[in-house]
Parts: sequence; C-alpha cells; structure tokens
Amino acid sequence: MKKIAVIVSLIFAFVVVAGAQKKMKPWTEWNEKDAQKILNDSAWGQTQTETSTSELFYSPANRGGTGDVGQNAPGQGGGAIGEGQGALNQATSINYRIRFLSAKPIRQAFARLIVSKQPELKEQLNQFVERDFGEWIVVSVVFESRDQRFTGPAMQVFNSAVIGTLKNNTYLELKGGKRLFLEDYKAPASDGLGAKFIFKRAVDGQPFIKPDSGEVRFYSEVARNIKLNMRFKVTEMIYEGKLEY
Repeated sequence: MKKIAVIVSLIFAFVVVAGAQKKMKPWTEWNEKDAQKILNDSAWGQTQTETSTSELFYSPANRGGTGDVGQNAPGQGGGAIGEGQGALNQATSINYRIRFLSAKPIRQAFARLIVSKQPELKEQLNQFVERDFGEWIVVSVVFESRDQRFTGPAMQVFNSAVIGTLKNNTYLELKGGKRLFLEDYKAPASDGLGAKFIFKRAVDGQPFIKPDSGEVRFYSEVARNIKLNMRFKVTEMIYEGKLEY
C-alpha cells in the first residue's frame, strides 16, 4: 500500500506540472507585446509598483521629509522616489521589474526586443539566450518611472549597494520558510539587464527550487525605503518541458 501511495503521489505531481505548462509559440515569433508580458507579467517576471501620494498636494520645493512611498502596497516596502522634490500635483510611482534572468524565457524576451530593432544581432543574442547559468540562480531588477527625477535616487541606491549589506536581508524563500541567502550582487551595468542578485542553485547537493516547491519568494531590503517582495508560482515556471528559473 505504501508503494502504491508513492506511485499515486508521483503521478499526481506529474499531472500538476504537465497541466501547468503553457503552449507558447517560438520566441522568434513573439511580438513586442508578447516579450513585454514575459518580462513584466509572467511566471518568471513580475512588477512591483510603489506609489507616492505626497505629490498630490502643494508643498515647498525645498522641503525635507521621509516620503510615503509604498503606503498603498502593504508589506512591499517603499521606493526611493518623491523625496526633496517640488510638488507635481499628481501621484507618482516607480516600477521595479523583478525577473529570473537565469530563466530562458526572460532572456528570450530581452533578445526578441533587441532583434526586432537590430536584426543583425540575432546570432550574437542566440548565445545569450542559450547561456548555461550552471550552479547559479540570477534575479535581475530593473526600475522605471515616467518621471526620470524619480529613477535617480533609486539608481544611486542600487549602484552603491554591496554584498556586505545585502547578504543578510536578501533571500529566496520557499513555502514553509526555508531560505536561500544571497551569494553575490552586481550593480546595474550598461547591458540594460538591471541589478543582478545571485544565489546558489543547489543546497546540500539538491536543487533549492523543485517542481513541487509550490511557490518561491524573492525578498530584498536594498535600502531602508526600497524593499522588494515578490512571489512566483513554481508550477507555472515549466517551459519546454523543463523547470526554468
């Protein structure tokens, strides 16, 4: 009976994973909308938006203050925007694009956007798409705002961040509380891929994230007012028959 129970559970797990796989057309056929969805609203890429309402009302241009970014996003921390600026009479926001760069679909989406404008780079980008990240998991973070004055403070924070201050409050977390802490950090470079948070793929010889992990959370206190907190469903991260992360 015990063996039967094990077999039944394995079959069930296979059905769940197989059912989670989505039929997708080849990445070379994606349009810009397809690529942006993979990057910003998919199993491998999500967006955390932090909004400040402090700019809705008049205040002196040279005011100080701590800002109220993140008040409309409980538990998701705050972004470094809206402090020390003159009032704009409108709410302002900054988007943090949190992506598993080591997942092939994310690299394919990046490549598709570039190739659509520069076809001559296709062969070079194929190498980027097929790159083997080996023993590493890489989470990248890109930040964007309609008003460039609000990306400056965030850029300063991410550029000045170092592994020494990040490693104790940046981790991947599985359901049940098991955590994998940051191994290395790379500040944003000119490649357009954003800041890179690097984790080991295996713990005690076993993959940290498995098909039956259920959910994985990325959390990082990059600074007092920039706290990144995003959850990803592992069952939806199956791509071309493989768990991609």
